[in-house]
Order: sequence, then C-alpha cells, then structure tokens
Amino acid sequence: MLKKSLATQYWKTNLRYLAILLAIWFLVSYGFGILWVDTLNNFSLGGFSLGFWFAQQGAIYVFVLLIFVYIRLMNKLDSKYNLNE
Repeated sequence: MLKKSLATQYWKTNLRYLAILLAIWFLVSYGFGILWVDTLNNFSLGGFSLGFWFAQQGAIYVFVLLIFVYIRLMNKLDSKYNLNE
C-alpha cells in the first residue's frame, strides 16, 4: 500500500512539473510569438524586433532550456523517491 502511495505522489509531482513547463512554453511560443508580438516589436534584440525574434528563435531556445530544466527536476525527483540508477 505504501509503495502505491509513493508512486501516486511521484506521478502527481511529475505531472505538476509537466504542466508548469508546458505553460511556460505556451506562454513564450504563443503569447510572445503571436498574441503580444506587436507590443514586443517596440523592442529589439540583435537588430531584430523582439516579437519576431521570439517567434523565430526565442521559442526554440526556451523549449531547449525547458528540456534541460525537466531533466534536472526529474533527476531530483528520482533521487527523492530512490528511483535513480
């Protein structure tokens, strides 16, 4: 019974991490790249409008960064529940 409870806690934490990271990705890719592009275009980054930059490059960079954040979070979670290799 205890093992099933720990597995449930593990997966709830995992799903919470996924929801937060996907929300960040959605905010950056859809929000910054589409919804708020006109506002962000008032600023520039590397000679390009910031809204254009997020739509073309920024969302990809944030996605790759979120992958590494997820790896780190899951390694810590695995260690917490003694599931690390």
